[in-house]
Amino acid sequence: MELPTKYDASQKEAKWYQYWLDNNFFHSEVDEREVYSVVIPPPNVTGKLHMGHMLNNTIQDVLVRRARMQNKNACWVPGTDHASIATEAKVVAKLNAEGIEKSELSREDFLNHAWEWKEKHGGIILEQLKKLGASCDWERTRFTMDKQLSDSVLHVFIDLYEKGLIYRGVRMVNWDPKAQTALSDEEVKHKEVQSKLYYLRYKIQGTDNEYVTIATTRPETILGDTAVCVNPQDERFAHLKGKRVIVPLVNREVPLIEDDYVDMEFGTGALKITPAHDENDYQIGIRHKLQTIDILNDDGTLSEAAQLYVGEDRFEVRKQIVKQLEAEGYLVKIEDYLNKVGFSERTHVPIEPKLSLQWFMKMKKLAEPALENVMNDSVRLLPAKFKNTYRHWMENVRDWCISRQLWWGHRIPVYYINGTQEFVVAKNADSALEKAIEKTGDKTLTISNLKQDEDVLDTWFSSWLWPISVFDGICNPENKEHQYYYPTNDLVTGPDILFFWVARMVMAGYEYNHEKPFSNVYLTGMVRDAQGRKMSKSLGNSPDPLKLIEKYGADGVRVGMLLCSPAGGDLLFDEKLTEQGRNFSNKIWNVLRLVKQWEIDENSAQPASAQIAVKWFEMRLNQIIEQLDNQFDTYRISKALMTVYRLFWDEFASWYIEIAKPAYGQAIDRKTYDATVQFFDKLLKLLHPFIPFITEEIWQLLEQRAAGESIMVSMMPSGESYSESYLADFEALKEVISTVRKIRKEKNIAFKEQLELNIRANENEYDTQFDSVLIKQLNLSAIKLVSDKVSGAANFMIGTREYYLLIGDKINLEEELVKLEKELKYTRGFLKGVDKKLSNERFVQNAPAQVIDNERKKKADAETKIAMLQEQIKLMQS
Repeated sequence: MELPTKYDASQKEAKWYQYWLDNNFFHSEVDEREVYSVVIPPPNVTGKLHMGHMLNNTIQDVLVRRARMQNKNACWVPGTDHASIATEAKVVAKLNAEGIEKSELSREDFLNHAWEWKEKHGGIILEQLKKLGASCDWERTRFTMDKQLSDSVLHVFIDLYEKGLIYRGVRMVNWDPKAQTALSDEEVKHKEVQSKLYYLRYKIQGTDNEYVTIATTRPETILGDTAVCVNPQDERFAHLKGKRVIVPLVNREVPLIEDDYVDMEFGTGALKITPAHDENDYQIGIRHKLQTIDILNDDGTLSEAAQLYVGEDRFEVRKQIVKQLEAEGYLVKIEDYLNKVGFSERTHVPIEPKLSLQWFMKMKKLAEPALENVMNDSVRLLPAKFKNTYRHWMENVRDWCISRQLWWGHRIPVYYINGTQEFVVAKNADSALEKAIEKTGDKTLTISNLKQDEDVLDTWFSSWLWPISVFDGICNPENKEHQYYYPTNDLVTGPDILFFWVARMVMAGYEYNHEKPFSNVYLTGMVRDAQGRKMSKSLGNSPDPLKLIEKYGADGVRVGMLLCSPAGGDLLFDEKLTEQGRNFSNKIWNVLRLVKQWEIDENSAQPASAQIAVKWFEMRLNQIIEQLDNQFDTYRISKALMTVYRLFWDEFASWYIEIAKPAYGQAIDRKTYDATVQFFDKLLKLLHPFIPFITEEIWQLLEQRAAGESIMVSMMPSGESYSESYLADFEALKEVISTVRKIRKEKNIAFKEQLELNIRANENEYDTQFDSVLIKQLNLSAIKLVSDKVSGAANFMIGTREYYLLIGDKINLEEELVKLEKELKYTRGFLKGVDKKLSNERFVQNAPAQVIDNERKKKADAETKIAMLQEQIKLMQS
């Protein structure tokens, strides 16, 4: 069979993916096998494939493909998240581009536009995952606003409300003035911003010229101040106890209070307190029963309560109010200040802490089993270092603001009666009417007397149910699929959403199934560039994943991602790694081409060297399979890839093939050929989870396959027994071969020149079983055992055994002696430098232990080399 000289991924990947789809290999149905189920972390429906997705989904695919080849019923459920804020922003932007304002539309009309946008753009990222080779069960694709999943969300809201865990109230929230909605903590990204620290003086009431000075980064909020606060231990302000101060510009009299919260070292030690616009101020306000004045409208302009600058934008007011404060003598000074500011993840504007009437969920009770079962490893976090972070979050859990002021999403199932704040909670209007009549006793009520809450639920309120709701386990918990696939096995995600998504899924699992949602959580790191920088469009350091696939093939990109991906650690991505992945594919292809070129002699006997090669590689393969099983059990996925990568490249291609292949122009015996194909087959199976496309292509070419066969549904090789001592002996053999080859190269002795190898050993202590390999690989005329040192030979030592390569007249002795003397002189000089360093007491006392150990190793190695060089020179001169 004539094979192309190079493997062309662009020609093969689409073909094999379609083949897998056509044969329904990704689909799972309930059966008697051991199940392996995984739910995809649903990407936003607005999303496109980025490097983080590439890593996350490559790891998932490796785990799923491996489980499938272990004859487990592998089910990988894909899907997307409706992403309320991001999607609504996209739709609003689209409408604006068409000259349409959201405010001009009814809710129903806007949602029609949103669904139209979702149908057009919502499946892009899932289609892109197919390019990567993701073996998801596409028939099970879910969307968080599908009816089944929406019903689950409404069921849970109603259930938790009836349990007293959901309530409505005015609390401090993160407010996005652009999207005009509350945000969860994870939707706020804190950035260091070069700000200003403004020192302002507040007059002490009843004095002519006495002031207290405060420092603030937000001078516009003084319009909402209702106190000035100092630490009760701060003696600088002891004389002001019980006094009142006057807020500049608005001339509001407010108390000077004392609270341990105040940091005496920050600013002047005195804080302005604005309970409506700072979380910490809000808590102080509650403790001291302060007035709360909300000076901001929802769009970030100043409200009537501010008295000044009403209707103007908050940042424009900052500029103007500083000028006014300076003009009226309240501004003391301005300093540069590096400040952490929270920004909306979606609209990229600074958020405002704001008191708002919202829906909240009590979390403390739900968190208890979720904390216990992570701490006892019923749910295992990998790496385990994240358990401490998880525990800290869960022990300090706060009530969850679950309402959002948006139209796109799951509308809150609350119905207000007759325009009042009295309400009922129900799954639909008909049910709400029944509850309203029962609650009020008014049988004249109709649906027109009810008005559903305008808000939608936080997107996470649907995704926290994801592992349950995708199998309809909320509304129909006894169904066979939920009973079979839940709990799932592994979750692969990032540590940045450990609390906001992972922890909440654990809570939901124990609340609604009394069972964990998954057994293992593999936490990936952040993908960074080779310089350690976070990838971003602004830096231009984030490659387009699809272009990488186009250039290097999906297999190459998968290898590149995994080679730099230790669990929990950030990944330093370098495009050279994807090139390395592509080169690996070409290496495998070239081995196939070589094997397929061999002619088979059905009658020839198997050479002794080939027998040794087969015996060795079979043991080595079994040893590696054992290592791989351990690495997968401990989720060292990157390590597992490198293990099988090296097995193929360094062991199979570089050693086994070289020993087993026939001499140039000769045929190979049937026994060796069949063993080689069998080894190749097993290696392809071990590699398939990592590089699915090329392994399928080569597996199909390696032997005749029936229609509908595929490597992805073949059995993963299992390890058998092996001899550690035999493998150790073979490693020594490889070292002998490598050393002789190095000597040939250094002394310019062509391979065609036969050499004799003498080994200093007794017959009863030397095993001749590897001689056939040595003779073939080194082109030796003979191997002889000797009892004494051999003159005129290149000598070396492997372990405790001495070897002498008889090179005789094949080299110029005088030139060789000059080279050896030169090398001896250099090595002595090197040793002198190391000795000097180790004799320096200051160095030995102050240098790290590892550095000292390295220097001592250098000394020992140099002394050994000097002794060997002296021995070689002596033998050549004798």
